[in-house]
Amino acid sequence: MTTSSDQKPTPKFETRTIKIFDTTLRDGEQSPGGSMNLTEKLEVAQALADLGIDVMEAGFPIASPGDFEAVREIATTIRGPVICGLARCNDGDIDRAWEALQKAHHARIHVFLATSAIHREFKLRMTQEEIIQRAVKGVQRAISHCDDVEFSAEDAARTEIDFLCRVVEAVIDAGATTINVPDTVGYTTPNEMYARIEALLNRVPNIDKAILSCHCHDDLGMAVANSLAAVQAGAGQIECTINGIGERAGNCSLEEVVMAMRTRQELFHTRTSIVTERLVPVSRLLCKITGLDVQRNKAIVGRNAFAHESGIHQDGMLKERSTYEIMRPEDVGFAKTDLVLGKHSGRAALADRARELGYTLTGEQLQTVFEQFKSLADKKKEIYDGDIVALIQQQISGPAQQVWSLASFAVTSGSSKKPCVELTLRHGEKEYTERVEQGDGPIDAAFWAVEKITGIKVVCKDYRVRSATIGRDALGEVTLEVEHEGQQYRGMGTSTDTVEATLFAMLNAVNRIVTEKSVRSQSKVTPQDS
Repeated sequence: MTTSSDQKPTPKFETRTIKIFDTTLRDGEQSPGGSMNLTEKLEVAQALADLGIDVMEAGFPIASPGDFEAVREIATTIRGPVICGLARCNDGDIDRAWEALQKAHHARIHVFLATSAIHREFKLRMTQEEIIQRAVKGVQRAISHCDDVEFSAEDAARTEIDFLCRVVEAVIDAGATTINVPDTVGYTTPNEMYARIEALLNRVPNIDKAILSCHCHDDLGMAVANSLAAVQAGAGQIECTINGIGERAGNCSLEEVVMAMRTRQELFHTRTSIVTERLVPVSRLLCKITGLDVQRNKAIVGRNAFAHESGIHQDGMLKERSTYEIMRPEDVGFAKTDLVLGKHSGRAALADRARELGYTLTGEQLQTVFEQFKSLADKKKEIYDGDIVALIQQQISGPAQQVWSLASFAVTSGSSKKPCVELTLRHGEKEYTERVEQGDGPIDAAFWAVEKITGIKVVCKDYRVRSATIGRDALGEVTLEVEHEGQQYRGMGTSTDTVEATLFAMLNAVNRIVTEKSVRSQSKVTPQDS
C-alpha cells in the first residue's frame, strides 16, 4: 500500500507567454494570387490588431512603392501590435524600412541574411566570415534607427549548427533583440527543430539577451508541428499567418498553432494574447479579400471543423460534447448551433447574432444587411448562421463604391433556345436597360449585358460558385476574377439565385474598376491643374 508520504509531488511548470508574430501581410501576401491593395491591407491589419497579435509584419518596404506605402499607412494608423518591416542586410533596405516605420507607436526592423552552405555557395557567393560581417553590419545599421531589431538566419534549418551559433552570438552582440530560426523551405522535422533550438539556448553564451523565434514553412506539412517543437524547446515567439497562407505550400497556420497551445495547455504550459473568438471572422475576411478559400476540413476554421454527420458521433455529442470535440466552437468564433431566424425576426435579433458571430456593424451596414436578410427570409424557410455571415461579408468585403447597382433582371434559357438576359442597372438616379441574346448560357449573356451597359470590358479569368449554407434553398456564393486593361480585379456576390449572385459579383468587380480609375485620375491632378 502506498502512503501519501511515498507519493512524488506533481512537478509545477511555469506558464510562459509566447509572442505571436503575424506575417500575413508580408509572407502571406506572397502566395500566388494573394496580393492585396492598400485598402484591403488596412482592413486586414485592423482585424489582426483586434485579434491580439503581438507583432505585425506589414510588408517589405524596399520591394515596391506599393509595399512601402502600405507599411507606412499601417505604421501610422494601427495601434496595439509592434509594426515590423522586412529588410535585407544592406543599408538601402534598412533605411527604406525605417522611413516606412518611423511613425509607428512601436516599430521593429527585421533584417535577414542566408546562412546555409547552399545559399552561401550558390546565391550569395560569400564565405562564413563575410556572412557574419554583413549580418553584424546590418543589425548595427538597424539599431541606429530603432532599438527593436530582429535578425533572421535564412535557411537556418539547413545551416551547420556550429556556424549558426557563431552568427547568432555575433548579431546579439551587435544589438539584435530577437533571433529568428527559419525553416525556409519546410525541410526539417519536429525532433530536428527541437534539437536546433535547444542547441542555440545551450551553446550561445549571450542568448539570454534575445528572444528565440521560429518561422516554419509547410512544404512537408509539418510547419505547425515544427513550431510547437520549437516552443517546447524554449522558443518565445512563433511566426505564422492566417489560414497558413504564404510562399509555396504556405506558413505555419496561426489559428492551428494558437489553439494547439490553448487546448493542450497541460503539455505546452504556454499562453498567448490572441482573442481566439476572432479567429473564424479574421479567417473569413482574408478569404474574401484574397479569394484564397480554405478547404472544408481545414483545422479550426474550416466549415466542417465542428460538423458531425456520423450517427455514432451525433449520439455521443448529444450525451456529452467532449466525446467528439476537444475544443468549443464558440472559442474560435463559430456558433454552438445554427441559429434559425425567419422573416418575423427584428433588427435587434439580427444585430445580436452578428455580434455573437464576431462582427460589429455600423448603423448603415446593419440596415443594409437587415434589408437583404428580410428579402432572403421571404425566399427561404430557415436562415442559418452561414447565411448571415455571407450577407455580412458581402456588405463589408469590398472597398469599391456602389457606382453601379442591380435594379432588375430577367433570364430565359433552354437546350434549344438562345440565352436571353434583360438587365436593368442603376447609376445614380438613372436606370439603364439592355436586352442581350448571345453567349453560351445565361451567365455568359449576363456578362455581355453588364459590359454593354457599363462600357467596362473585362476578360473572366476565374469563376467559382459554392454553397454558402445548406439545403436546396441555400445561398449561392459567386467569386470571380476578371482582367481589365491588364489589371486583375475580384468580385463577390451571394444570392439564392446563381445568376443574381453572378450579377452581384460582376458589379462588385466593375465598381472596383470604376473606383480605382477615379482614384488614379484624381492622383494625376496637381495643385496647378486644379
